[in-house]
Amino acid sequence: MKISILGTATTKFGELWNVSPRALAKEAMLNALNASDLKPSQIDALFVGNMLSEILGNQANLGSLLVEELGVQVPAFRIEGACASGGLALHNAINSLIANQYKTVLVLGIEKMTDHGQEEIATALMAAGSDEERLAGATFPGVYALMAQAYMQKYKVTEEDLAAVSVKNHYHGSFNPKAQFQSPITVSDVMKSSKIADPLKLLDCSPISDGAAAVIISSGDSGVRKIKKPVYIIASEVATDTLSLHDRKSFTSLSSVVQAADKAYKKAGLKPRDIDVAEIHDCFSISEAIATEDLGFSKIGEGAKDIKKGKRTLFKGDIICNPSGGLKACGHPVGATGIKQIVEIVEQLRGEAGRRQAEGAKIGLTHNVGGSGAVAVIHILQR
Repeated sequence: MKISILGTATTKFGELWNVSPRALAKEAMLNALNASDLKPSQIDALFVGNMLSEILGNQANLGSLLVEELGVQVPAFRIEGACASGGLALHNAINSLIANQYKTVLVLGIEKMTDHGQEEIATALMAAGSDEERLAGATFPGVYALMAQAYMQKYKVTEEDLAAVSVKNHYHGSFNPKAQFQSPITVSDVMKSSKIADPLKLLDCSPISDGAAAVIISSGDSGVRKIKKPVYIIASEVATDTLSLHDRKSFTSLSSVVQAADKAYKKAGLKPRDIDVAEIHDCFSISEAIATEDLGFSKIGEGAKDIKKGKRTLFKGDIICNPSGGLKACGHPVGATGIKQIVEIVEQLRGEAGRRQAEGAKIGLTHNVGGSGAVAVIHILQR
């Protein structure tokens, strides 16, 4: 598989009180078109990744809404898969190219969350949880806290070890002008922050965010001739698991990630050690620790410890994880996250990431998860 990336764009992520969802979407789409040197009329279809617009904004028909902003009449699709909505939108767009349905498509991820109260957001996000979890009053911090407790007990990991994940990602976020949080933090800062769901504290958790990101992809090579360092998507895989955490065999691994990653590595003809840089779905600090193991970057039980040792850190690590700052520091507008990850990896592989550049990066991976692992989307990109 060889899908050309013609252009990318992302808005700033954060509490964007004065910006409407339409304006966010339009900014990302038009900037991606400008980067591609394309006009809206040259787009064959639009795929939109979004989770919450139907719940929070009472607007589910985002495809039709947003092609209005482009001023075109093309097929448009809204894809929903919880926090993996962006990755799933891209996966479906890629499949439409492989099937020769379209030649050039625009994929947008968008979410507007901060206009609503925290309780409303927490309830809306649990639409991705199981009936049993909702009836028990669980929220996703609570569900991931159970995973953290199991992981810490099984592998003798401390809260300070987990805090190193947030410290690393805030360090990376300090180099990203579009990140929601651009100040470094310390392990002490994490440990002193308010307890959300034991053992997870405020600074173990990704924030409520607004933002949009867009990517334009093509099935041919013609559109990349003007690009000095073209980047291609060489694998796109999806796997699923149970909605309920209690129905799974393990609390310390996400089988959906393991399955999707294994299929992606085989499709690309690569091993985990071949990856230079990765954007990981660190909705909570425990998420990245487990993900580095599920993706094969670290040995089982060593993910958090490797991060603490600096093995995933810019300028001194081997496989660099979350150079954008990840969900933790860059922000997590849930429908946009999967596409923002792609934008970051493209910039890394083109050598355009500025102060957060992973030197010599040629192969990148994105890891986008919905719910507590009910769906996982893995993309592998190559320069």
